[in-house]
Amino acid sequence: AITRIDMSEYMERHAVSRLIGSPPGYIGYDQGGQLTEAVRRRPYSIVLLDEIEKAHQDVFNILLQVLDDGRLTDGQGRTVDFSNTIIIMTSNIGSQYIQEWDGKNFSSLESRLQQELSHNFRPEFINRIDDIVIFDRIDKNDIQHIIEMQLAAFLEEVEKSKGIKLEFSQSAKKALAEEGYDPAFGARPLKRVIQKRILNELAKRIIDGSIQSESVVTVDYKNNAFHFDTKYR
Repeated sequence: AITRIDMSEYMERHAVSRLIGSPPGYIGYDQGGQLTEAVRRRPYSIVLLDEIEKAHQDVFNILLQVLDDGRLTDGQGRTVDFSNTIIIMTSNIGSQYIQEWDGKNFSSLESRLQQELSHNFRPEFINRIDDIVIFDRIDKNDIQHIIEMQLAAFLEEVEKSKGIKLEFSQSAKKALAEEGYDPAFGARPLKRVIQKRILNELAKRIIDGSIQSESVVTVDYKNNAFHFDTKYR
């Protein structure tokens, strides 16, 4: 099981209580913390702390104990064991250097990123991290693989919920990749493109009755536009 926590929601000092739970007498005392309760219920799990650099400094004080001792006391005084939990933290610190990297002299890039991390995180925090993995920027070939994965999940859901079988031509996939790729933001715009170009248009056709259950819809791209060809099974 994976527990994802968006650290941009923990930018304020008072938000720390949401991670470990409120102390007795405070609102939400019986609900537990988002972090401690997730691990208490599923000790053999993965915790993803997304965009860790956005968290308040007090959050790092909490994480120091987890990374060092492998345990944490929640708001109700219970000790939560993290020894069987894998903690992954993502960060966009130094991403501008990755965008500018020409693919050569990786050690120089690594050194610059280490300097950026040192400027943003305390040494005692960095020293408690087992490994730091640098991800290369996403290129257009990667986008094609991402499209295949996202469309596969989408096709399955549409057929299961609406009884509509969707098929995409290679030209349609290529057009989505072209429009959904941004050198600065990677694959982030892709979901918006699929929503706007495919999902919204499909919804309109389902509402007006031009696409119905038990139909096979082929999505093609020609003359700078997506086309929906419908046949019935």
